[in-house]
Amino acid sequence: MTAVKKLLAAAVVVAFAAFIVLRILKLKEMTLATREIPVKHLNCHYLKDVEHGAEDITILKNGLAFLSTGLNYPGFPSSPDEPGKIYILDLLHPKPTPVELQIKGELNLTTFNPHGISVYIDEADDSVYLFVVNHPHHKSEVEIFRFVQENTLVHLQTITHPLLYSVNDIVAVGVESFYATNDHYFLNHSLHLLCLILGLPWCEVVYYSPTAVRVAANGFMSANGINISPDRRHIYISDILDHEVDVYERQEGEQLVHQKSVAVGSLCDNIEVDYTTGDLWLGCHPNGLKLSKYNLEDPPGSEVIRIKNILSEQPVVSQEYADDGHELTGSSVAARYEGKLLIGSVIHKALYCDLQ
Repeated sequence: MTAVKKLLAAAVVVAFAAFIVLRILKLKEMTLATREIPVKHLNCHYLKDVEHGAEDITILKNGLAFLSTGLNYPGFPSSPDEPGKIYILDLLHPKPTPVELQIKGELNLTTFNPHGISVYIDEADDSVYLFVVNHPHHKSEVEIFRFVQENTLVHLQTITHPLLYSVNDIVAVGVESFYATNDHYFLNHSLHLLCLILGLPWCEVVYYSPTAVRVAANGFMSANGINISPDRRHIYISDILDHEVDVYERQEGEQLVHQKSVAVGSLCDNIEVDYTTGDLWLGCHPNGLKLSKYNLEDPPGSEVIRIKNILSEQPVVSQEYADDGHELTGSSVAARYEGKLLIGSVIHKALYCDLQ
């Protein structure tokens, strides 16, 4: 090899090394690795019997809240050797207490591993359908249940599809149709990390119906929480590593058209929408590095972000709750109903808060 070729080879190596260093620094910036937040507590207490997370929570107009609990997720400490559960909570009761829902049907409950959830109410007969992202053996499926009586879910069907390969959250738009977020492009951990280091925004949102399955939106670093506006005209998506909530308009044929992005300043997980005000409530992770390490001696904190008037020219973003991880570790969802607020976590506990 000539001296010139050696020099060129050395320059390429140095340039590549510098690029990798810059990308790692960018990754630390994306994960908010140095962020610390002051404590901002509310009048809260722990929900009874929720000991290993309420990763997602959604509330009906009548005050019934569904909680997805017991998630086993790669990279996080495992729950006790038992399957996940779905609880219901009546927020109109003087002393709301979670009640485990009984699941009937052919679903294998020994591998039930619930993640994101969504409810759809059929206007034809007011039937309540619960959609649940399920990870049996760390695969991705969507389970559809019908809620009957006071404490029973009847399993109707399991949905799998090649485009639904790393599903995090879901929003139902029909009795068999939904939008779902994929939070990874590669399922292999090393390839996923490389994707993050290189800053490749390859994650997608998928639309599913019995007659059509397609990518509805793409270009996300990690598509996480998803929900819908009260008038059902807009879809909200949390791109957790970009620290933004993206607003899309639903158009004919269930096409999604990007309208705007709203900065939230945190790694926001699930999105819940207040039926009365249209405000967005988000459970967020203030420091992603602490979340990934999950060291209980230096626990990941919790944060609740609220967005008012998101469709206006000047949305108002506010911090409603903050903790250093000692009260609540790794908040993933916040759901408001009248003067009450439920805050869930990935694998810790859940809080019931009085906002009045």
